[in-house]
Amino acid sequence: MSVQPGWYVDPAEPSTRRWWDGEGWIGAPIPVDVAPPEGPPPPEPEPAPEPPPASPAAPATGFPVPSGPPGPGAGPQGPPPGWPYPTWPGRPPEPRPHGLPLAGYGSRLLARLIDFGLVFLLNVLVNGWFVWRYVRELSPALDEAWRRASTGDTTTAPLPAPGEQAAGLPIAILVIATGLWFAYEVPAMAARGQTLGKRVMRIRAVSVEADQPLGFGRATRRWSTLGLPTLLWYCCGFGLLLQFVDAISALFDHPLRQALHDKRAQTVVVQLPRSGDPATRTAPHDRADSPGDTP
Repeated sequence: MSVQPGWYVDPAEPSTRRWWDGEGWIGAPIPVDVAPPEGPPPPEPEPAPEPPPASPAAPATGFPVPSGPPGPGAGPQGPPPGWPYPTWPGRPPEPRPHGLPLAGYGSRLLARLIDFGLVFLLNVLVNGWFVWRYVRELSPALDEAWRRASTGDTTTAPLPAPGEQAAGLPIAILVIATGLWFAYEVPAMAARGQTLGKRVMRIRAVSVEADQPLGFGRATRRWSTLGLPTLLWYCCGFGLLLQFVDAISALFDHPLRQALHDKRAQTVVVQLPRSGDPATRTAPHDRADSPGDTP
């Protein structure tokens, strides 16, 4: 995955911050504790050409020797021909969005299971009557199928038809379940980036651009990618398949571990430090933060 342009901590000099344009570093570095400006840095003035040295002329080699800075149309400067491209000496460091480590997959899964359990309890309270009515509509066919299976009846007569409301009740159940999930998750995520499950696991969803509340619009976009396919459970479980793909997508995303719903809302999930942890972030909370500490 290509990292979006923005101000990041320079891996070669962690005390400075530079602008990453999606392909390479540009512009002069600034101290890491200074709030970066909006947008890319201004272009640096071209240095004045230096006069030729007074030393004896270099021996002719038969090859043209370039002089002066590259032209304005030249792209990011790479290594000389034949030289290996510079890489990290080891494994690249993991990003730390806004100075916080990324949340692990296990913590995110446990937080989601806690949230699913709470939403299920809400459905038992609100949706229970509709589920009971749906079972009553199907009970004639279910009772007859059970009688034939238990008595060994091999008759080929069709089962009794379900009740008149059997076709509409599953849709109503799914609409109510989706609405309950929305009401549980979106307001909490919009205000603090945490549901109850995330608070228990000490993780939080933050925007890539700045460490600030997600807001209702971003929280809705994030939830809808995972929550709206619930309405498609009625279509041979197609919605459940979409939700499964979304849930495991974070396992294959690097380096920010974004699931599909994170990518749509441009969010990342970070691990919060425990109280008294020496690794607690020391940067001011209201400082203009960059999309991440490393590209």
